[in-house]
Amino acid sequence: MAEAQQIVIYTDGSALGNPGPGGYGIVLSFKNQYKEISQGYRHTTNNRMELLAIIVSLELLKVSDRDVIIYSDSKYVIDSVTKGWVFGWVKKGFKGKKNADLWKRFLKIYPKNKVKFQWVKGHANIPGNERCDVLAVAAANKKDTHLVDEGYEAENKKEGLF
Repeated sequence: MAEAQQIVIYTDGSALGNPGPGGYGIVLSFKNQYKEISQGYRHTTNNRMELLAIIVSLELLKVSDRDVIIYSDSKYVIDSVTKGWVFGWVKKGFKGKKNADLWKRFLKIYPKNKVKFQWVKGHANIPGNERCDVLAVAAANKKDTHLVDEGYEAENKKEGLF
């Protein structure tokens, strides 16, 4: 992918207590355009926030069939996609898999662009990743703007956690 023509996205997720209050952070850039997005949730997990950051970043794109590179420190998300696990989960109806609601949402948006994933080590002074971490943690801590992670809370209500 030609660096100047691709959409570059950094994402990160956070959950304080895991599970606990959580948030995600996104940094999108394309040519001279730059945008930061974050959102907090009252009760969720780190893996859900990592995945949700990627979903939201792809949903924000107003274009399709573009080269997109997503930098993430989430082995959970990157390995699930690049090693094809999520496509196997689809065939099995996501039986026994956590976060099925988010994976289904991801699979609706993922094919719209030519997405490549790049794992980055967290807390390794990579500016885009560090900025996303700051955004995610701030969103997790900003309780007055938290949303309800309906998928997480519905899943755990069945188990008597809510």
